[in-house]
Amino acid sequence: MSRSAVVGIDGSQESLVAGEWAAGEAALRGFELRLVHAAPVPARDSTDEPVAFSWQQTGEALLQRAKTDLASRYPRVAMSSVQVADSAAAALLSASETAELLVVGSRGEGGFDGLAVGSTALAMASSASCPVVVVPGRPAAAAHDAEVTVGVDVRHAAESPLDFAFGAAELRGARLRVVHAWALSGHASWTAVGVPEEDRAAWEDETVQLLSDVLQGWQDKYPEVPVLPDVVLLHPAYALVNASQRADLLVLGRRSSPRAAERRLGSVAHAVLHHSRCPVVVVPHA
Repeated sequence: MSRSAVVGIDGSQESLVAGEWAAGEAALRGFELRLVHAAPVPARDSTDEPVAFSWQQTGEALLQRAKTDLASRYPRVAMSSVQVADSAAAALLSASETAELLVVGSRGEGGFDGLAVGSTALAMASSASCPVVVVPGRPAAAAHDAEVTVGVDVRHAAESPLDFAFGAAELRGARLRVVHAWALSGHASWTAVGVPEEDRAAWEDETVQLLSDVLQGWQDKYPEVPVLPDVVLLHPAYALVNASQRADLLVLGRRSSPRAAERRLGSVAHAVLHHSRCPVVVVPHA
């Protein structure tokens, strides 16, 4: 079976931006791209068969337009499309079970105005079986040197997000910024934490060494990737959102669980998804 990326398409501008990003990523990785449109079949009886037919035609036309547009710009990417008679969340979760990557727009059709990230994107980020990329609908940032950013906790560094981040940086010929941020317990401010200078220096020295220890094996595995360790005494969500302003991709981890009720995003990931200026990939890990 070929390796594939899946993207959800619902006709919204955000989903089309996500489709564009997914096609570019599929080209970069040599993946097939599967476009998925999902919507429940309208309730019907013997008198309203045209409603169901219209539902099918609308979905097929939407997928065909998106596929034709993307294929014209990414002719080397093998593409397929499927319409699923189910909710978007259910269809995409099912698709994630056999995909290498799932890509969604930050919000879709029918969402509430003012919401940066919709319910489907949040559900995918918290529950999908594979890494999930949430692509913001806002315009891309101005050109800059290629950079991938990954957030880590040096005392509990998960392997899967780091492996994904190093691999993504290598594919892009980008540098990798590795951010470890920390705030005092109970400190709610999104500003730099005020601590005595000697305590700050001691904390930074210890943390820089811990981060160096975490990264050593990965730098040996990916020797071509320039690494920028970034230790910040700042609220983690703020540090990562700030880093997203100069990044092409921001990588976060999310603890996986076989029990659906235990799959959830932490507060930092939730905040970052709502405020990031670049696409965010959430990578499940043990």
